[in-house]
Amino acid sequence: MSVPTAAAPLILPCVDIQQGRAVRLFEGDPARETVYFDSPLQAARHWVSLGAGMLHLVDLDAATGRGDNAAIIAQIIGEVGVPVEVGGGIRDWPRAEALIELGAERVVIGTAAIQQPQLVSDLIAAHGAERVVVSVDARGLEVATHGWAKGSGVMVAELTAELAGRGLETLIFTDVSRDGTLRGLDAELMAEVRRLWINTLIVGGGVRDVQDVALLKALGIQGAIVGRAIYEGTLPYPLPG
Repeated sequence: MSVPTAAAPLILPCVDIQQGRAVRLFEGDPARETVYFDSPLQAARHWVSLGAGMLHLVDLDAATGRGDNAAIIAQIIGEVGVPVEVGGGIRDWPRAEALIELGAERVVIGTAAIQQPQLVSDLIAAHGAERVVVSVDARGLEVATHGWAKGSGVMVAELTAELAGRGLETLIFTDVSRDGTLRGLDAELMAEVRRLWINTLIVGGGVRDVQDVALLKALGIQGAIVGRAIYEGTLPYPLPG
């Protein structure tokens, strides 16, 4: 389907959870964290109190194979009163199903979309395309996997074509070289990804300020997952106007 360019992109506050705390990582490096809230539930409540209509949770420990924060995620889903999408380490059917059963509005598939693409098809068949999102995390136009630690050798154009064929409607794209850095978006890269994916597109990192939001609007990108910029105030939240 074609996408409109007039609507302002939806801003989804991100709560990244590592070792039970709400953090942001620099370029996805678990060792380079900034702790913003000791309690992820406190962080989630904070953004909802400011008007967030949806939250994006990432289980960083699950993404890197160091355990999981399922109990905390269940608590957030049960208490915040707004839809929650969850990503991080969802690499098989049981984990995806468990999160949906907990009440996650959407599950976000990353590495498994490359290694087990049938999982995307099966989840869409079982729950509908509105419940399944794929996060394409890339350095430039090469997809990164396993908590962004590895290059896959798969190019974004190849993966997006595969996902479109499997019925995916919503894609998250993250430029991992800019995530958590407050460097702002790479305009040329955003335009190229918009060209490759004409359905619902959400930028998963790199937004710094209102100029970046204006760029997303001009490109017809429907949303942005924002962390450090709203935690540190370079992007006002909620947006003015």
